[in-house]
Amino acid sequence: MAMRNFFNEIRGMKVTDVPKHVKPMVTTSNAKNFIQKSLDNYHAKYIQTDSIMPLYHVCFGGMIFSYLVALPEERLVHTKCGVTIFHNC
Repeated sequence: MAMRNFFNEIRGMKVTDVPKHVKPMVTTSNAKNFIQKSLDNYHAKYIQTDSIMPLYHVCFGGMIFSYLVALPEERLVHTKCGVTIFHNC
């Protein structure tokens, strides 16, 4: 809902006016407040209700993180060896 309101606000603006409109909204205090509010909502929704979902979030987050960390190295090996899909270096 907030994103829709934001896009409706900037829809009629010129591109040069958008940074002047957005800059006061993007501050460190606003970011800290947003993160704190998000963590409080997560704690109320999952931690206080003894849900198993945080365990899933950690597992899937770990898998995604490890994939993203290994991806550049795999790409480097493939480009260095000139390997196609079915060949090993």
